[in-house]
Amino acid sequence: MSEAPAAPRTASADGAALLLSPPVPRAGWRVLPARVAALCTVELQKLRHDRTELYTRAVQPALWLLIFGQTFTRIRAIPTGGIPYIDYLAPGIIAQSAMFIAIFYGIQIIWERDAGILNKLLVTPTPRSALITGKAFAAGVKSLVQAIVVILIAALLGVSLTWNPLKLLGVAAAVVLAAVFFSCLSMTIAGIVLSRDRLMGIGQAITMPLFFGSNALYPVSVMPGWLQAVSTVNPLSYQVDALRGLLLGTPSHVGADFAVLAVAAVLGIAAASSLLGRLAR
Repeated sequence: MSEAPAAPRTASADGAALLLSPPVPRAGWRVLPARVAALCTVELQKLRHDRTELYTRAVQPALWLLIFGQTFTRIRAIPTGGIPYIDYLAPGIIAQSAMFIAIFYGIQIIWERDAGILNKLLVTPTPRSALITGKAFAAGVKSLVQAIVVILIAALLGVSLTWNPLKLLGVAAAVVLAAVFFSCLSMTIAGIVLSRDRLMGIGQAITMPLFFGSNALYPVSVMPGWLQAVSTVNPLSYQVDALRGLLLGTPSHVGADFAVLAVAAVLGIAAASSLLGRLAR
C-alpha cells in the first residue's frame, strides 16, 4: 500500500520551530553596508532639518580664504610654486573645515551613552566594529557636505579649481577617509576620558597643532626640522597633498596619500572599536 501524504505544516508548528531555532542574524562585515547607510541617512536628515550648523561652520573657512588667503597672496611671503597663495591655501582650508567637524564627533557618542542609546545598540547583533565604522562614515558624509560648501566659497573667490568629475570623486574619497580617521580618533579619546567636557578640551587642544603641524598653510620645505617630522606623521598633511594634486594639479603623491589615509582609517576604526565597551560601562 502507498503511504499517506504527509500532513501540511501548520502555522503553530512553524512558530514553534522558530522559537526552537531562531533565524541566524547577519554578523560581521555583512551588516556593515546597512549600518553605514542607516547612519549616513540620519546625518543627512539632521542637515536637512537644521542647516544652522552648516551655515555657521562656513564662516571660519570663508574668513581664512578671504582675509588670510588674499593678504598673503599680496605680500607673497610664502613660496607656493608659482600659483597664487589663495589657490595654494584652499585645499588646506577644505581639509581643516572637514577635520573640525570630525574631531568632535566623539561628543555625540558620549551623548548617546548618557541617553541610553549606546547600550541599546550594543545589545544588537551588530558588531562593534560595524557600529564604529557606520558612525565614522556618517561623520565623513557630514564633512563632505562641509567640504562642498568650502569648495563653492573658494570658486566664488576666484580660486582655480578643477571640475573634472573623476578628480572630484577623488577629492570626496580623500575627505571621507580623513574624516573617518579623525572621527575615530575622537571616539577613541571619548573611550578614554568618558566625559564630554574633557573631550571638548582635548579636541580644542589638538586641532590647531594638527592644522599648523601640516602642510595646509605652507610647504613642508619651509618648516623647521622638528615640524617636518610632525608633518610626516600627521594624516592631515597627506589629505592636503592629495587635495592639492587633485584640485590644482600640483605635484603630489596621490597614490601614497590615499594609502596612508586608508591605513589610518582602518587603525582608527580598530582603536575606537576596542574602547567602545569601556565607554558603555
